[in-house]
Amino acid sequence: MKQMSFYLILAGLTTIGLLSFKPSATTHKVDIKKSSLSWTGYKVTGKHSGSIALKSGELKFEGSKLVGGSFDIDMNSMASTDLTGEYADKLVGHLKADDFFGVANHPTAKFKIISAGHQGGNLYKITGEMTIKGITQTIKFNSTVKEENGVKIADAPIKIDRTDFGIKYVSGSFMENLGDKTIYDEFDLEIKLITSK
Repeated sequence: MKQMSFYLILAGLTTIGLLSFKPSATTHKVDIKKSSLSWTGYKVTGKHSGSIALKSGELKFEGSKLVGGSFDIDMNSMASTDLTGEYADKLVGHLKADDFFGVANHPTAKFKIISAGHQGGNLYKITGEMTIKGITQTIKFNSTVKEENGVKIADAPIKIDRTDFGIKYVSGSFMENLGDKTIYDEFDLEIKLITSK
């Protein structure tokens, strides 16, 4: 009887151990040359778009599931893709100035995943902390994560309210009678992170 009780206890402990087991997280570095980040800003009279480079990044997985990660953005690499020549230079120069991103004092923007809720298939609901111009805010967005040819690929459209980061230049939320000079508060980021093999 005592021997049977011992085996029952041992079997129970083994089951609990198996149920509580989690695979160790593995970290995959992001290939910043293959990855991409594009932006689009909107105003009453139209929009402007461009690109910006990553400085570094990583994605963390437990088994095949995304559980964390982070990336740094090189704000000095900001470029326009819808304008050329002096018009592009003026736009980017203004975006780098203190009216907008204050790049001289804040050359790096950062993002860190706080939670990655797996929704089934390749879809995740991401909650994370974005730091722009020295201000950190929580943002949420959907992302798809897949594996192709031995690398992880994460795609995400992100909508950011610039006024949450103290960027209020010609914002209709803070200034009146701007008319067609109004620049909308929200801008879009399209992010594709590709890990190294």
